Amino acid sequence: MSDTVTWPNGAKCAVMLTFDFDAETLWLSRDPNNAKRPGVLSQGGYGGKVAVPKILELLREEELPATFFVPGWTAENYTDRVEAILKDGHEIGHHGYLHEYVNPDEPEREAEVFDKGLEALQRTVGYRPVGYRPPAGDLSPNMIDILAARDFKFVSSMLDDYKPYRHTLADGSNGPVELPWHWSLDDAVYFLFSIQSPRPIFTNSHVLEIWKQEFLEIYRWGGLFDLIMHPQIIGRPSRLVLLREFIAYVRRFPGVWFATGSEVADAWLNQTK
Repeated sequence: MSDTVTWPNGAKCAVMLTFDFDAETLWLSRDPNNAKRPGVLSQGGYGGKVAVPKILELLREEELPATFFVPGWTAENYTDRVEAILKDGHEIGHHGYLHEYVNPDEPEREAEVFDKGLEALQRTVGYRPVGYRPPAGDLSPNMIDILAARDFKFVSSMLDDYKPYRHTLADGSNGPVELPWHWSLDDAVYFLFSIQSPRPIFTNSHVLEIWKQEFLEIYRWGGLFDLIMHPQIIGRPSRLVLLREFIAYVRRFPGVWFATGSEVADAWLNQTK
């Protein structure tokens, strides 16, 4: 396989704006006792209550597509927000049910949780996704088989490349297309604070500089820039300004293709036919 990707319409690189709409699941899945702590849960509640509408407003103004990875619990509890995402023409990806970490030694449980989240999306908003992002990027070998058996087109889980590639199943057949990501392009590592595991909250200018430099090199290499954001984090007032500033920077470069996950996967598949 070539080190270069032929993007549509002669584009030099692809940019994915992705949002993991975890809502309260991030706190409920890690510690069920958080169900008794409304203040803790409100960190995720901000994502559904305030951030998603503000993000959708920004995307409308910028006329850009996005992929929202949504846990089944979020679809059940913020159905109107997920409907609004679809109404604006964005893509929905699967993101588990309660943002669980599932033991890879329990493949039946992995499949059960996956199907529960998938069923919730189909039942609440009538949408059957074709892409998956495992909670916290924690992928097991079982999941590749689960995705292939359910005809999923792509997964965004691995950190081992800057361009798409295809997973190979144990029998040598083709699995889903991988759309790689990296922690440096995830807003959570810079901004997500917890009393139980406190860490610094970085300035917006610090994060913007990292994202700019990473984009510049991926642009030069002709790869995929997969930006991972969370409504409860990037949806804070000043961080929406950060996102607008980053989009403005990217638009200074000719030949940038903003696309959804399924569009990127299709472009890669069309190249490899």
